[in-house]
Amino acid sequence: MMKNPRIREKEQAEVRQAYDKTGDVSESDLQELAYLKLVIKETLRLHPPLPLLLPGESMERCEINVYKIPAKTKLVFNAWAIGRDSNYWNEAERFNPERFINSFFSESKFISSSVDYKGTNFEFISFGAGRRMCLGISYGMAVLETP
Repeated sequence: MMKNPRIREKEQAEVRQAYDKTGDVSESDLQELAYLKLVIKETLRLHPPLPLLLPGESMERCEINVYKIPAKTKLVFNAWAIGRDSNYWNEAERFNPERFINSFFSESKFISSSVDYKGTNFEFISFGAGRRMCLGISYGMAVLETP
């Protein structure tokens, strides 16, 4: 955030606006912190909690691009490299929370894209996916989303 003053100022303004209402932030106020959620997604894309996810094992023989993977092969997924892959992300090395915005509506409100950190989008697997997905994801996100 220090390298991106525009983004930092935008996020600070959003959080301050939520605090200015009552002095406290309630759970319903957290839903209004849409830009904070975008910043968190972008941070997790560039800096996943575990750069190398827990190892998995292929259940059956498969092919991924030109690679033939036999059954029972141990696999390690590099979440750090996937989050920076220019095949999936425009300007992959640039910190840009707006990449997760689908569309704008009603002045400053917007809809976040369907890409989430729950493992359904394999270009964004900060917490893993499937049976090996992080069990603490709900707690971790609650901590991150509370200013």
